[in-house]
Formats: sequence, C-alpha cells, structure tokens
Amino acid sequence: MPLCFLEYPKCSTCQKAKRWLIQNGIQFLDRHIIENPPRISEINDWIALSKQPIRKFFNTSGILYRNLLLKDKLQFLSDEEKIKLLCSNGMLIKRPLLISNNFVLIGFDERLWQITLLK
Repeated sequence: MPLCFLEYPKCSTCQKAKRWLIQNGIQFLDRHIIENPPRISEINDWIALSKQPIRKFFNTSGILYRNLLLKDKLQFLSDEEKIKLLCSNGMLIKRPLLISNNFVLIGFDERLWQITLLK
C-alpha cells in the first residue's frame, strides 16, 4: 500500500509536511481529511498500528476542539465515543496523518519522519 497522506490543505503544518515529502521524493496518496474523513474502522486500525492512545489523534489546538470543550469532556467519553467523534469531523483530527501498512505518524515531526521514511 502506498503511503496515505491525510491533510487539510489550508493547514500550514500540512503544507510543510507535504513539501517535505515531495522534496524527499516520497510518493504518497493525498486525502483531504474534511472531504473524505476517516471511517470508524480506519481510526480503529490506525490506533492499533500507532500504539498511541486515542487522545493523540485529537487536534487539541483546533478551534472546534476548544468550541466543543473537549479538553474537559474527553476524559468522560468511552473509546467508542471518542472514535465516533473523530469520525464526525476531520477538523478534530490532528494532522497531517501519514499512514502505511507498518506505521502511523501523527502530526509533522520532521526528525521522526526522517527516521521513519529515510532509513
């Protein structure tokens, strides 16, 4: 499976990450996280593959996250409710996401991307 790059094109971090992928000659499939949000099954797969807690997938600096007061509410939601919430609006998901068969990278950490992709 080729790399899947989930992004919100207006996000400056996504733009920076996309430039990095292109500059390093890494091929990927581009997916607009708002127009084509993840399904519940995908989020479940990504959580398992990433070995990260669900909360790492939330865009905690986003306006929607703050407007929904999720900082206070997430601790009271079940994992199933959190996953449904993530699938309800791509703006709630930390981005970009880079997905392969072997890993999930959440957000753009250039050092981690180099270690993972430029072995």
